[in-house]
Amino acid sequence: MTAVATRYETVIGLEVHCQLITKSKMFCSCSADYARADPNTHVCPVCLGMPGVLPVINEQAIEYIVMTGLALNCRIAEFSKFDRKNYPYPDLMKGYQISQYDLPVCSDGWLDIAPEGAGPRRVGITRVHMEEDTARLLHRTDAVTGEGYSLIDINRSGTPLMEIVSEPDMRTPAEARDYLVRLRQILRYIGVSEANMEDGNFRCDANVSLRPVGAEAFGTKVEVKNMNSFRAVHDAIAFEEVRQAGMLDRGERITQETRGWVDDTRETVSQRTKEHANDYRYFPEPDLPP
Repeated sequence: MTAVATRYETVIGLEVHCQLITKSKMFCSCSADYARADPNTHVCPVCLGMPGVLPVINEQAIEYIVMTGLALNCRIAEFSKFDRKNYPYPDLMKGYQISQYDLPVCSDGWLDIAPEGAGPRRVGITRVHMEEDTARLLHRTDAVTGEGYSLIDINRSGTPLMEIVSEPDMRTPAEARDYLVRLRQILRYIGVSEANMEDGNFRCDANVSLRPVGAEAFGTKVEVKNMNSFRAVHDAIAFEEVRQAGMLDRGERITQETRGWVDDTRETVSQRTKEHANDYRYFPEPDLPP
């Protein structure tokens, strides 16, 4: 047991974004096989966010998310709908993302894990919902001026994306890693996703907080992004344990924020304050039937 674990209990929840293996995108007929294509060639007025276009739901993507929900012991909703998640960002062509808010396809599931050297644990699955992926930002540096700039490849925009949200039931970095390994095995076995972190089609955000040992109330959570391997997820959570414990020991207040994992320096850095659901101004997607 580490020195941190003797004073504080770590509370971990994971949000996994997973691209589905479909021939076409989520709401249009463009090819979803963009990895080897030239930039901005698998695009149409729908995934470009042109005015007046109408999305159409990819039936196979819905079948795949139901399969995933069944494999994760979820309740499958008899009634579900899509919503607009509004936020301004360069890789979001329409200015909003078609996602799901209060009525996801799958909810209330679980996944059993058994990390090496520890006992078994059941991790609750809060929800599995369907949405569309964003475009891809490519950050570059000008060779002459040294100034940074960004390019946008819209090929990825609209790719079917499934988000799997766990309950905050994990307590160690090892448990989080084992959860991801087992989840990837399931997704590959049922054939819905390639689930490769190194290729970006299996992405994970970790919500990490600390609380005094024996306490029941949760501490302030910090979301960690930019982790591209199971090792990075493990190490980023371990770093956050030490960083947050040090702040609490000094009597400092933990800020609810989004932090990014820097692989070269093996540390997390602050990116922005954490948004809340009302910041996204969710409302039902008027162009898609429930």
